[in-house]
Amino acid sequence: MNKNGYAVVLALGSNLGDKQKNIEETLDKIEERIGYINALSSLHLTHPEGFESESIFVNCVCEVITKLDIYTLFAITKEIENEAGRTHKSLNYLYADRIIDIDLILAGDLVINTPELIIPHPRFHTRDFVLAPLCEIAPGMIHPLFGKTMLRLKEEFDQKQSELK
Repeated sequence: MNKNGYAVVLALGSNLGDKQKNIEETLDKIEERIGYINALSSLHLTHPEGFESESIFVNCVCEVITKLDIYTLFAITKEIENEAGRTHKSLNYLYADRIIDIDLILAGDLVINTPELIIPHPRFHTRDFVLAPLCEIAPGMIHPLFGKTMLRLKEEFDQKQSELK
């Protein structure tokens, strides 16, 4: 981290209520409490993954410049979710509809693997609703474990999807 802070990538999603408003209010809280939003993707409409729901998601990705310790930042994302009415995260990969979801995707080249926090997010490279918006704002960003750009990860994801069809 330099004196201006470091970049973190957050993925946001909502499929309950006024989804776009939920995203906008969450972005405001991120700027108030976490740091400056340096880049923001467009909003993407996506179908739920990993569970059945009638409600489609609104997703986006933002790059935030922050000076916060990563664990403090992570705690603040949970506070913001709770304030919006999300009382618990998905457990054991059992997903449900949500007012807002904030996932910490990347934090520079930081690699953390603890019971509380894993960075980079362990599954983001398998999720188009993260990869597509991330490629809008940072196609050349390098995954710290895979050594590949976000654009390359998206191409590999798209290739796998086309092979499954």
